[in-house]
Amino acid sequence: MTTRLFRMAALTLLFAISTSGVAAEKYTLRLAQTWGPNAPVLGETTENMAQMVKEMSDGRLRIRIDSSNKHKAPFGIFDLVRNGQYDMGHTASYYYKGTIPNAMYFTTIPFGMIAPEMYAWFYHDEGMELMQKVYEPFGLLSFPGGNTGNQMGGWFNKEINSVDDLKGLKIRTPGFAGEVMSELGAAVTNLPPGELYTALERGTVDAVEWVGPALDFPMGFHQIAKYYYSGWQEPGAEVQFLINQKSWEELPEDLQAILRVAMRTAAYDMYIQITHESGAAWDRMKENYPDVTHKTFPPDVIDAMRDATSKLLAEAAEEDDLAKEIINSQHDYLKQVRQWTNISDKAYLNSIAND
Repeated sequence: MTTRLFRMAALTLLFAISTSGVAAEKYTLRLAQTWGPNAPVLGETTENMAQMVKEMSDGRLRIRIDSSNKHKAPFGIFDLVRNGQYDMGHTASYYYKGTIPNAMYFTTIPFGMIAPEMYAWFYHDEGMELMQKVYEPFGLLSFPGGNTGNQMGGWFNKEINSVDDLKGLKIRTPGFAGEVMSELGAAVTNLPPGELYTALERGTVDAVEWVGPALDFPMGFHQIAKYYYSGWQEPGAEVQFLINQKSWEELPEDLQAILRVAMRTAAYDMYIQITHESGAAWDRMKENYPDVTHKTFPPDVIDAMRDATSKLLAEAAEEDDLAKEIINSQHDYLKQVRQWTNISDKAYLNSIAND
């Protein structure tokens, strides 16, 4: 369904409810999120979605949000929703690669699609269909829940000048990027957001990859590590709304439509909000913390990362038919859409590089 038809259908359902004159049943869905209370951008996305649902449904549907400090399982959202302890979740699918490996492709892949390309794949190609194919056996629905845009490569307490500098490096980085770094000799761990600052401060890790200035600056990483590297690993990281299938089916069709619209709108709002706030945060960081040095990984390191990514993707495709289907779909779509990106956004930025 096109975006225009989708919106028309939702408005038709809303009009039917508002003019029916019948007292409608009220529903409450409980949502567990990976993020802590008052988490900038990420936490605001769920609050934004819940507020839209409440307003569009005239109070017939409400979303109650529990942060990680409440449910105590920041990386357990998949199980909490699958098992029916919560109706919904807001998280990143690559956190669950140990349980549901094929889910991680729907967050991001190193050297893959940037945010607009990813959204185009989801909504105008095979992305949504393949994502549901992965989650359906677990009794779940999954919807795009907001994109961070191109993430930074992380905060390092030393410069990375060669591939050898990665060997033994203790780094926090999740998903497929973690597998790539392990392939290159790094000691990879995945810690929840609330533990990252302490781990970096105490030397438990040598480097932390989180998101970008909008979310990194409030975490205070710049007070510890001075080398801030541009990314390669998450060119357009998408978080997800998960919904328990039974909870979804208990909702009337009009409330399902409202929830779809609210999730999609909140996801877009997150993308533009994080773009705005990253620009503002980076400006403040440069002004107030001049010791922070922006770096890019040397070409030989990028080449090694790219080669490791290709190797691991090939292995995953060989071992699992569904993984192969997803990887091939993303590869083929990227090959097509990147031609346009190259002659539009990339060409524009390259042409004004001296500005």
